[in-house]
This record gives sequence, structure tokens and C-alpha cells, in this order.
Amino acid sequence: MFSDLKIVELASVLAGPSVGQFFAELGAAVVKVENPRQGGDVTRTWKAAGEQTDDRSAYFCSANWGKQSIALDLTQAHDRQAADTLLREADMVIASYKPGDAEKFGMDYGTLSQRYPRLIYGQITGYGPTDPRVGYDAVLQAEAGFMYMNGEPGGPSLKMPVALVDVLAAHHLKEGLLLALLNRYRTGQGARVEVSLWHAAVSSLVNQATNWLVAGKLPQKQGSAHPNIAPYGDVYKTADGEEILVAVGSDRQFRDLCQVLDIAALADDPRYRDNTARVQNRLTLNSVLQAQIGLRTAQTLMMQINQWKIPAGFIHTLRQVFEVPAAQELLLREGTLAGVRNVAATLSFVDRSAIRITAPPALGEHTQEVLERLNSNRS
Repeated sequence: MFSDLKIVELASVLAGPSVGQFFAELGAAVVKVENPRQGGDVTRTWKAAGEQTDDRSAYFCSANWGKQSIALDLTQAHDRQAADTLLREADMVIASYKPGDAEKFGMDYGTLSQRYPRLIYGQITGYGPTDPRVGYDAVLQAEAGFMYMNGEPGGPSLKMPVALVDVLAAHHLKEGLLLALLNRYRTGQGARVEVSLWHAAVSSLVNQATNWLVAGKLPQKQGSAHPNIAPYGDVYKTADGEEILVAVGSDRQFRDLCQVLDIAALADDPRYRDNTARVQNRLTLNSVLQAQIGLRTAQTLMMQINQWKIPAGFIHTLRQVFEVPAAQELLLREGTLAGVRNVAATLSFVDRSAIRITAPPALGEHTQEVLERLNSNRS
């Protein structure tokens, strides 16, 4: 789909690089520029205890498939000249500089757009282009309210075990860059697209934001339970020790659950007859449901729940997740390395089999190859 698109990635960590991988999976040529003096993308060194990998750490492999890596130190004039040659043929730049750093290297949109007016420049920042603070996902989860809401009642505030804000910011940047591509198709002009982790986080608070803004209810910790629906997000243990999560979204589904559990009369109890009442009486409701679910084995119960089309599922480890055929479809593999596709959508107009997605590159793996190609294009 994007076989003619050339992208220069001046980004590190997760948000910017995952956008680069998104375009690589759709056929774009993505060259990742890394500073050899600093060891390249910092995530090359982010290894779990006991992890035995080369400079392609497990973390690095989450967002860098399908790219070439070129080692350039942009504080050096010679390397800046090489980067400029690379940018001359680029359609898009993905950058994640701290405010002020891009200007020091001459890699800011204002400078580059003067020379390359068709260039589309995607910028990830922590708090916006003028705020000098360093933006890291965990800090944004804290400051944007996610951690305050996350955890068990009375327990400590917890962050998500994935870099949620980085992932959300990456999706926002993809959307903006695709719109910029459409605009360039119409006008011939490039554009700057900037997304901050802060804005991405706040805009993703969805119903929890309006629980406060509209209803005046300050969201509190309540485990996995939903503040507006019951039983939704509540976890129960079966007779054989399995944990299942139930996500009843309507009164009909609740009535059907009561049928499955042989407590049909409960659906007519005024305390549980509709969602408003169930939210108010969640604790007593959970006690009744746990007592009944605890009498049944997981597989038998889940088979009945699925027959009645009641939303519920097992709580899986990642080992179990990647044993599911639908998850296997999203895997990228080469040699001993594996990763997960960034493009989850099925696109009828894209032949994925025709796009070869290479393994994440070693630091500077393609420096000579890329520079030789650039020199031959200039001659």
C-alpha cells in the first residue's frame, strides 16, 4: 500500500517507533536514525532480569520490525550532512525530540519544511512543543489520573503493566499523519503533526472523564469493576480454581446469566432488576454470584455462558494468549525473534503476503548500505 513512501525515524522508546513500524508493515521504507555515541535507541538496553538478547532487546523488538538502522551522530557536521541527504528523498519524518533539541540539530519542522515543503513531520512530545519537561509514560499515567483510579479500594495507586499512554499517543499520531498524507495528496503541501503524551492521555479518559465532568462523581479505585455497569469487570473463581471475568452490559444479559446459574428469581429482585440498582448493590450481588459460580467448573460454566451469548472470559497469562489461533495471526517471526503486528485491521485492499517485514535491526546494521545508496543517487 505504501511501497513508494519513504520515512525517516528520528524517534526512540515506544510511541514514535511503533508509528514507524505501522507504516513499515504497510510496505513503507523506514530508516531509523540512531546515535551510536549513546548506544542507539535506549530501549536496546531495557532488558528484563536474566534476559539473554543482543542489542535487540525484547522491548526494542516490540516496535522496530521492518526498519533499517543507520548510525549517525547529529552533533557531527558530516553525519548531519548524511541525514540531510536522507531527508531529501523522504516523504515523512517521525521525531520524538525533547523541546529545543530538534532545533539544535536543524531537524525541526520549521527548518526542514523550508527545504522540503512536501515533507510531513510527525512529532511526539511529553507535554507539548514548548514545555521542557521530559515525558515518560509512567509519569503521564500518574499525572493524567489513570493511576489514581487503578487498584483495589484502599490499596496503592497502580500503573498499567504496559506503556498505555505511549500506545495511545502513537495511535493519535498515526491518525494525524494519515490525514496529513490525504491533505498532501489534495494540496501538494507537507504539514506538521504534533501529539503530546499529555493530550493523548487526557483525551483517552473517556467515560471516567465525564463521570466527573458531567455527573460530578470523582472516580475512585474499585479494582476491575466498572463504575457505571454491574456486574461488569467483576472477577469470580470457579470450583476448579479458574478465574473468569463477567461483563454484563444489559438487563437481558443479566437475566440470562441468572438462568445459567439457576437463580432466575434474582433478576426480578428489586435490588438487581436493572443496572442502576445493580451498581448500587454490587457487593451483595457479587456475593450471590460468587456462591453460584463457585459451584461450577470453569469449562462447563463457560460453555453455557457462551451458548447464551453472555460476555465473559477466562483470565489468561500471555502464554495462554499466544496459544489462541487469532493471536497467532498477529505474530511476526524471523529466526529466534518474534513480535506482534502493529496493524491489527484486516484491509481488503492490502496484500500482506506481498510485504516482507524484516526483523528489528541491530544498531547501525544498514549504515553502509543506506549511505552507498544515497551517494549513488546523488551521482
